[in-house]
Amino acid sequence: MNEVKEQTGDAARSPEETGPRAAARPRWQTALRAAGAANASWTFVVLLVLMAGFSAARPNAFLTVFNLRSMTSDAATLLVMGVGMTYVIITGGIDLSVGSVLIFSGVLAGKVMVHLGHGADAGWPAITAGLLVGLVSGLLWGLVNGLLIARARVPALIVTLGSYGMALGFAQIITGGTDVRSIPNRLNTTIGIGNVAGIPWTVVIAALVTLVGGAVLATTRFGRHTFAVGSNAEAARRAGIRVERHLIKVYALSGLLAGLAGDLSLARFQTTTIAGHTTDNLSAIAAVVIGGTSLFGGVGTVFGTVVGVFIPTVLQDGFVIVGIQPFWQSVAVGAVLIAAVFTDQWRRQARTRNGGG
Repeated sequence: MNEVKEQTGDAARSPEETGPRAAARPRWQTALRAAGAANASWTFVVLLVLMAGFSAARPNAFLTVFNLRSMTSDAATLLVMGVGMTYVIITGGIDLSVGSVLIFSGVLAGKVMVHLGHGADAGWPAITAGLLVGLVSGLLWGLVNGLLIARARVPALIVTLGSYGMALGFAQIITGGTDVRSIPNRLNTTIGIGNVAGIPWTVVIAALVTLVGGAVLATTRFGRHTFAVGSNAEAARRAGIRVERHLIKVYALSGLLAGLAGDLSLARFQTTTIAGHTTDNLSAIAAVVIGGTSLFGGVGTVFGTVVGVFIPTVLQDGFVIVGIQPFWQSVAVGAVLIAAVFTDQWRRQARTRNGGG
């Protein structure tokens, strides 16, 4: 995707916008420019309208502590993957493999826990080893993706589509197509369904990942380089940014967070749920784009991704509560996704007509 943009010069920014002068901007100014460029505000309004509508329809069912806890728990795993996907799409890339990497990481983590701990009564040493294996396996898949994309110059769509099939295939080979069970009870009761101050641990972990991911993107050199690569990779290269190395890091981050999402899913469901994550890659991409991150690169925020993750979650939960067939969720999410991409394209064309590049 970056290669096409470099050839066409579509909405490319000048070297001054991504070079040393950009790097010298105050951090708060960089954060404001990124937030102002993103198209998350209208989707946030949509989210508020949806919540207000479902609350008015069923006030005693929607805005309850139990239901809010359930919705945030449902969104936690997708949000962790969405943070990594935000970085990838801002660089002008795509990662179709995250759902399969989640499955593969969860399978390896579960196998290690069962092997070392001898069943559901395993202790923390076996659990910790399994969780680390899940993280490392996700990181390795991300590194493979990044190396093939950045060094071998294979298009991101092809690389991650291939990784999608390979990771899922390896997971099924390892398990024989059967979910890994007998996951340690301590993992489930502590992290999976446990809570701190009434907040589920999975939500706490997802919130920490989101806060750190948002802060890094908005206020650090790594974040500025991510925007620069997505805005104009050639200009970023001329400004001294090691574009290939940065892309490898971004895809490694996406893989690492997919591995973390696999650990969280394993903890919550106490099984690998292989069949339950095959479309998570599309859900993560949709959430990021709905949240205002441009598919053309160079624009986006983690806050927007949070909003994009919760719109489908609220729709699904709200439809069930008010008695609407949940199949309408796919229709509604699809409409919002198309509207988000259309709005982004319209805004880019308007900026080009006005001479803003």
